[in-house]
Amino acid sequence: MNVVPTSLEGVLIIEPDVFSDHRGFFMETYQEKRYHAHGIFSKFVQDNLSRSTQKTLRGLHYQIRRPQAKLVQVIFGEIYDVAVDLRPDSPFFGKWTGLILSGDNKRQLFIPEGFAHGFCVLSETAFFSYKCSDFYAPGDEGGLLWSDPELGIDWPVTDPVISEKDSRYPRLSQIPRERLPLAGGAP
Repeated sequence: MNVVPTSLEGVLIIEPDVFSDHRGFFMETYQEKRYHAHGIFSKFVQDNLSRSTQKTLRGLHYQIRRPQAKLVQVIFGEIYDVAVDLRPDSPFFGKWTGLILSGDNKRQLFIPEGFAHGFCVLSETAFFSYKCSDFYAPGDEGGLLWSDPELGIDWPVTDPVISEKDSRYPRLSQIPRERLPLAGGAP
């Protein structure tokens, strides 16, 4: 597998080895020793799968006291995936990176703890799978406005379909420090 750093420290593009022939293909979507060899030591405790339709935008989400590292990939379809650095002491605080993930390119994105995450669907339908390093904690949710002009995320969709909750999240400058994720887990 090939691992490519992004512009944000710790966020990694993973290009798994894919073995294809006339029958289809095979690939490992996760193998602990191989990921450890590339510096990914997160222990994943929960797997999620979502199905979304074209122009759906989900995010930007994070957990506050129980931050989650994520290993994300698209099983079918195509999305634009975004990670925003919310680590208060990071030199990259408030910066974002984005890339296209698809069932065809089979890329994965590793997002460490301390980041907000979101994606928008470019294809008619997309099946999005991700591993999390901590359990979902409904009372610990945080969010960042997807269209925050101070972030300037260049989303490739106009007039996205978003949830009511996602439309009400604050801008980064409106989030108090104590509402940002604490890298390293619960105090």
